[in-house]
Amino acid sequence: MEGMNVMENVFNILEERGYIEQMTHPKEMKELFSKESVAFYIGIDPTADSLHVGHFVSLMVASHMQKCGHKPIILVGGGTASIGDPSGKTDMRKMLSREDINHNVECLKKQIEKFVSFEGENAAIIVNNADWLLDFKFVDFMREIGSLFSVNKMLAAECYKQRLETGLTFFEMSYMLMQSYDFLHLYNTYGCKLEIGGNDQWSNIIGGVDLIRKIGRDDSYGLTFKLLTTKEGKKMGKTEKGALWLDANKVSPYEFYQYWRNIEDESVEKVLSLLTFLDMEEVKRLSSLKDEKINEAKKIAAYEITKLIHGEEEAKKAEEASNALFNGQGSIENMPSMKLESTNISIIDANSLYHKDERIGVVTKFDKNTHKFTIKLTKGNVITCNREDFTKIGVNNKKSMLRCVCDKCGK
Repeated sequence: MEGMNVMENVFNILEERGYIEQMTHPKEMKELFSKESVAFYIGIDPTADSLHVGHFVSLMVASHMQKCGHKPIILVGGGTASIGDPSGKTDMRKMLSREDINHNVECLKKQIEKFVSFEGENAAIIVNNADWLLDFKFVDFMREIGSLFSVNKMLAAECYKQRLETGLTFFEMSYMLMQSYDFLHLYNTYGCKLEIGGNDQWSNIIGGVDLIRKIGRDDSYGLTFKLLTTKEGKKMGKTEKGALWLDANKVSPYEFYQYWRNIEDESVEKVLSLLTFLDMEEVKRLSSLKDEKINEAKKIAAYEITKLIHGEEEAKKAEEASNALFNGQGSIENMPSMKLESTNISIIDANSLYHKDERIGVVTKFDKNTHKFTIKLTKGNVITCNREDFTKIGVNNKKSMLRCVCDKCGK
């Protein structure tokens, strides 16, 4: 691949698609990336056994950069997860056992492979900072690394400043030192010159860039990208059940699809730009659609994102299930389902419906001619029935028109 055309492209792509928030040395970085393949790294703390939407943008950036000839290093923080990053947190994270962390690391590796390739000249590698952090001797670390950090400057960093009133432990404060040392270790070991991360990581990234420069080098850089937020500035990827996980066992492909299908109109362009590989001409066309037509753009966004995370087959199933529920076309077989325990409930006579001890909804209408039920749901799920058993099959905000699947229902 010819360096000039390929390397310049990565910044053109990232800027055009709206990823970049801040860069430490913009001019030098663009010059460097135009003439050589650069090793860069992104860190992921294994505090859970699945990635979530919060990791999505960073891995998309890594994917774009690798396709332009650069070399991804995915750092799984088996060591730093023992502390937990205080950035954006109002209290201290629960500390995980070594066994839990190791289990999570193995789970995350499988998901990361969907975004970057581990083959070819610029193959990605996965490293675990537990390999070099956990055996570090405290006094040696503080003498070699801690002596290069100003406490005054650290306390001015946003990630620490917001915690001063509620309490910040020294344990957590050392997180910046460890993350900065990660960059130094990767710089010395793999020639890594760039750290990338979400904009909430800016302070930590600057710490690593400055650390390398304090020891006499001048080619360490940092880049942050925009966080995925709603028009109100709230982070996207939260559901009533919690985080929008990328693991199908935590959030089904159908539920994942529906989340993106129901995004606000104002977020369509951002979601298509940051979370899909559609060319920008198509992104602009879709995001310019108005009124009801914008729903077509949302369907495409939901399909493309679900395909990327769960594969084309699951994306098609989710799309078909959604069309069956809302348009009366396709099959409902791929909707998530749950049988209620009681077999004696008549949905026509029922008012409140329960699963175990949890109230799940209220029947508000039954049409005997069409066999359609309208149910006002407590948590936004859809109920249908086949005479005695009820099945949760989908989502349609708070009210849903349902098609009865049994012959005798209503008699």
